[in-house]
Amino acid sequence: MNVLALDAALGGFSTAVARNGQVAASRSEPGQIALERGLTLVNDVLSDAQLGPEQIERLAVGIGPGSFTGLRIAIAYAKSLASVWRRPLVPIDSFDLLEYGSGLAEMLSVVVGRRDVISARYRSPSTTRRASGRIDQVLDALQLPQAGKLAVVGGPKDVLDALAERAIIVRAFEPAVTPAAAAAALAAGSRTPPKSLHEVRADYGELPAAKPPRF
Repeated sequence: MNVLALDAALGGFSTAVARNGQVAASRSEPGQIALERGLTLVNDVLSDAQLGPEQIERLAVGIGPGSFTGLRIAIAYAKSLASVWRRPLVPIDSFDLLEYGSGLAEMLSVVVGRRDVISARYRSPSTTRRASGRIDQVLDALQLPQAGKLAVVGGPKDVLDALAERAIIVRAFEPAVTPAAAAAALAAGSRTPPKSLHEVRADYGELPAAKPPRF
């Protein structure tokens, strides 16, 4: 199966193609470049993989939480391509992208939002909890275990420091598969796409800093 994936939630913009469960090509650029460069990178990655749109069987997109602007643009691109090419679109959340390929049964995944604001998910064999907000509020809500070492992926220094202050021993990991779109392309191959593109929605994790006015 040939899968084209896009992500702009986890820093910058990335796109990748997976062919039969292997990453055939990937491209990524840092910063808020999704609007200006996103479709160019999609074209480049298809060229790198030596595939045309007609050979893409499925699309995938990171749905957040993460960058508010990047999320909207990447999802809009993915929906447009899926609609024009008449292909299914698989939504994949940022926590799954960070954890993909880790093979760990217990993990804390952290996505940075606005300054001093995070979204995080704690997952173990017996429970899954997530929260968004200020760092201390999120760590309180997650009710993290105090015993043993806690695997953390995506955690910036201020989150790791806050965990240390709580006497939680941390093993910090980088994502096993990068860029994020590569993880999305691989993960999408084994997931069932929703029946409608309208079911693919952004998960911002928190309310944006400014709310649109009501008229």
